[in-house]
Amino acid sequence: MLPPNSKCLASEEEQHSKDKKSSAFFDVYGPEGKADVVFKTPEADSTLNLQQDIQGLVTWVLAEGLMPSWVFIKNKPLIPKVVLLYMPGLDAALYLSQSKSLRSFKEYCGNPKPVLALSCVSDGIQTVDALLTCRMKRKRDCANSAVRRSGVESSGSDNPFAVELTKDLPFPITYYTLTAKELEDNGYSYNNQPGFVSTLPAPSGSSPYEMLALDCEMCVTSNGFELTRVTLVDVNGRVVLDKLVKPSNPIIDYNTRYSGITFEMLNDVTISLEDIQKDFLKLVYKETILVGHSLENDLLALKINHHLVIDTAVLYKHPRGGSYKTALRVLTRRFLKREIQDSGKGHDSVEDARATMELALLKIINGPEFGSPPPFMRKKLLTILSECGKVSSFIDDVSLVKRYASGSCHAFPVSSDDEVLSKSKKEVKNDKVHFVWAHFSELNSYYKKQVEDTEKLNGKLAEMISLLTCEKNSTSKTGTKFRVTSELKAILRRLNAKVESLYDALPANAMLIISTGHGDTAIVHRLRKMLTEQVETTICREKLVKVLEELQAQAEVGLCFVSVKH
Repeated sequence: MLPPNSKCLASEEEQHSKDKKSSAFFDVYGPEGKADVVFKTPEADSTLNLQQDIQGLVTWVLAEGLMPSWVFIKNKPLIPKVVLLYMPGLDAALYLSQSKSLRSFKEYCGNPKPVLALSCVSDGIQTVDALLTCRMKRKRDCANSAVRRSGVESSGSDNPFAVELTKDLPFPITYYTLTAKELEDNGYSYNNQPGFVSTLPAPSGSSPYEMLALDCEMCVTSNGFELTRVTLVDVNGRVVLDKLVKPSNPIIDYNTRYSGITFEMLNDVTISLEDIQKDFLKLVYKETILVGHSLENDLLALKINHHLVIDTAVLYKHPRGGSYKTALRVLTRRFLKREIQDSGKGHDSVEDARATMELALLKIINGPEFGSPPPFMRKKLLTILSECGKVSSFIDDVSLVKRYASGSCHAFPVSSDDEVLSKSKKEVKNDKVHFVWAHFSELNSYYKKQVEDTEKLNGKLAEMISLLTCEKNSTSKTGTKFRVTSELKAILRRLNAKVESLYDALPANAMLIISTGHGDTAIVHRLRKMLTEQVETTICREKLVKVLEELQAQAEVGLCFVSVKH
């Protein structure tokens, strides 16, 4: 039998062991040990990459990432946490011209490193994606098993994938919905068109469908294509709406070989477009995710505005890329192992809607890289940090919180930069938190408002054309300098104060990374749209192209500041 004080002796020995390890730790770094960043000498004209370099720095410090090639981290184990502050809109040209208003940036982080932003053609969400999702090599067995699981032969109403939606998903369902730019690029912009209605928010206390698949059939009338059939199915493949619709104009071609609609089917139909719109809006609310294949055509025929869409024609990228889209029957044959649209009697909207729903669920369950040729998969940065035992705090707009928060993550939806600062200062003091993501959006929001004001936009374009003309006629190499409004200067001063306040709240040895992502992409997108749609303007097209080139070149040079608090 052990003596009664044996437990006390054991406890003392364990404590002595811990003290020895602790002292050994300090023997290595010293009681005054400090972490630090040492930048390596860059090659001429070198720029950083958002994912490989900036995200890679986070995973190197906190997870099992690769050592960065552009910076050396001294005494890395002493870094208790990393704060990644995302501040879109601040490009190199604006920073250099307004460095006095942003003096805290250099004071605390030194000189910034230039970052090659994603193309201005891309959506802003893709920049966040590059920072918050990681590309990882897919294990061969995982890739093969995912494809094998997709090989179902049933075409009945019981969807084999819907049951798995209750399990943990690699990304939330909303991750797969089209972004604002994708909606615009794929023809979903029907705003202010006559006869169109918009989906409404669900009534308080109701339980709307989370996801429905839509497919419509059309015929040719004296007024072009018009609606003849509408079908909605739920995640289990059950039909919730399937009605024939009588076009308001004389029918020229029933389009039977594609639509499956015949004269006999529509002969006694009395349901009008207005009637079916009312039925549709009782089932599909603003919060409902609509699934379909090239759904812009279906919504156009229905004359309905709805912006929460999963489009399988966009979701499954065509091997040739660009604007190419793979046919629904090809995707169904490849991933669902069955044939559709082969009866010889035209398409069946129920069959097509079920196929699009199953294809969408395959992506949702297996992850965004499912069905893509490269042997890679995408994983959330916060998931990777969680798997390495790190706790994260995510402070951002509610839509981004839903999209990226995961694992052992503290999620904080906010609606202003003041809220972001307040939550960030609290979280950086939390000893249990290792990674903090915070997003200051005031500068980027300012740019978006500016381009919506036609008078201000035209004024800026005229100023830029004048400056570019003067620069062309001048021998000076100082570059183009644009006027900065008092409102913009005030925003920059507020950003400077927020950075100073956040830095002061950091614990010793904490790492602060500020990534600006890109410059003013809002005006770039607006000019591209003007040129594409050939909008009437007093400025000639050639000058607009010159302005666009200058603005795009400026917006694509983002910045990265890195420091360790001492």
